[in-house]
Amino acid sequence: MPVNVNQDTCIGCGACVGVCPVGALSMNDEGKSVCDEGTCIDCGTCLSACPVEAISQ
Repeated sequence: MPVNVNQDTCIGCGACVGVCPVGALSMNDEGKSVCDEGTCIDCGTCLSACPVEAISQ
């Protein structure tokens, strides 16, 4: 199951985008992180990178 990014909590810092080993995370038009469910390998690396805990599995 891919990760979920809480759009209300995300501050758009991009920390998760930089650590994703498969490039599943990107920034949307609102400047928030989004996950490509087809690419995500559910490794959880992004969870610890998020400073506001906006990402969950």
